[in-house]
Amino acid sequence: MTTKEKLLYRYEEIRRLVVNSYVWKSVFRHGYRDNPRNRILMVASNVFMHLHPSKVRRHGIKISYTWCAGGLTFLIFLVTVVTGVILMFYYRPVSEYAYIDMKYLEFDIPFGMIMRNMHRWAAHSMVIMVMLHMFRVFMTGSYKPPREFNWVIGVVLLVLTFLLSFTGYLLPWDQLSIWAVTVGTNMARATPLLGSEGPLAEQVRALTGGVVATPRYDARSLLTAGTIVSAPTLLRFYVLHCIFIPIAAAVLMIVHFWRVRKDGGISGPL
Repeated sequence: MTTKEKLLYRYEEIRRLVVNSYVWKSVFRHGYRDNPRNRILMVASNVFMHLHPSKVRRHGIKISYTWCAGGLTFLIFLVTVVTGVILMFYYRPVSEYAYIDMKYLEFDIPFGMIMRNMHRWAAHSMVIMVMLHMFRVFMTGSYKPPREFNWVIGVVLLVLTFLLSFTGYLLPWDQLSIWAVTVGTNMARATPLLGSEGPLAEQVRALTGGVVATPRYDARSLLTAGTIVSAPTLLRFYVLHCIFIPIAAAVLMIVHFWRVRKDGGISGPL
């Protein structure tokens, strides 16, 4: 057997192990052979070709079972996006103007206080509804096979929701937000490997020649864009809050909804 044939054989063996693994099957529901069954599955599970699940269980539409937690979370997310875009027209992420713009928006712009309060309370409500949704999914066993991949996506969305709330907390640029974020970012010092005061920090500094896991280059400085909460921190949090985290959350929500349909709709009770 030649070297090329050995490599091909080894590749096929690894591919077979991966495709037949539990993790792979939890992500991909079926194969891709061209046969009538897979053609039907391709249409029924595609988010564009078939918007709703092929079938919905009777209990899956009961409010007493789902609490409408997932749908309400998505509705609240849309409210925060719309009100957030409106607030962006009157806000400048600069330390000299952030607090003034916030007060100007709240007291001088028509309906400005309503927009700001809607955005704030929708953000708080989204955190609560995401946790209720995760609690409902856990209590009904909806995280079990074959839905464990979608459970992982839901956990990531929970973390992104917390990050959205945390990054938005700094934007008013008042004493409460500055010191609250200072306390929050200080906890990042204890991050394993990446925190200057976290576990294995000394080993990481030794391996990188004292560059990484130092007060200047660690998990906290990545958040604050420096060693303290200052003007660069405000700009970094603004970009994260308005661009990167919402886009990541929106993409994962699309995948999350698609997986609900692909996994057969709302799961049944235990």
